[in-house]
Amino acid sequence: MISLHQLTKTYKSVTVLNVPSLEIPKGQSFGLVGNNGAGKTTMFSMLLDLVRPTTGYVLNNDIKVNESEAWKPFTSAFLDETFLIGYLTPEEYFYFIGELRGQNKADVDKLMSGFEDFFNGEILGVKKYLRDLSKGNQKKVGIVATLIGNPEVIILDEPFANLDPTTQIRLKKILKELKETQDVTVLISSHDLMHVTEVCERIAVLEKGEVVRDLQTSPETLKELEQFFSGVLQEA
Repeated sequence: MISLHQLTKTYKSVTVLNVPSLEIPKGQSFGLVGNNGAGKTTMFSMLLDLVRPTTGYVLNNDIKVNESEAWKPFTSAFLDETFLIGYLTPEEYFYFIGELRGQNKADVDKLMSGFEDFFNGEILGVKKYLRDLSKGNQKKVGIVATLIGNPEVIILDEPFANLDPTTQIRLKKILKELKETQDVTVLISSHDLMHVTEVCERIAVLEKGEVVRDLQTSPETLKELEQFFSGVLQEA
């Protein structure tokens, strides 16, 4: 579904991303973990043609993302609050995204009705602009907006950050259901090793712009990741 080919990004002679090859098949839940500055957001930005590669290219369903827009109708993403439109209410934003994805208001309302627990009475009907919501509630809006229009690919950068524990649990349930019921390809970056091992069947570790581990998730994965980031495996 998504493949990276000789993908690099260099700023002023400093290479921040260097991924010779990476394949993410259709329907896989893929996690990307790494410390600050490892290149996670850069990689995701290149998947969405927000940052142009220095060398190489990204294919999304055999479409080069920097040469065509044909991948956009089936791909959705939320990287940060800049994806929102601050002067809209949540309802207006959802309808706007729905219109872009061929969904009418009734379609959007039906989808939103399934997220009452996730919204926890803080999103719909509050008559607030997106810019006036908390960071956590802005994130809720951005995440749910990615689900509008039945996308085949969803890309989320740090989806668990700024969410309270109850909402994190509800989000994990949503992500698991996407995999189980809709066969959506989901890409998640996160600093939270526990959450990402719970929702992703495969996890790649990015360090200084390079993939240094590529793991199929198992009961031992969390321990292995904790050992890696504590330095145990690096010293071995």
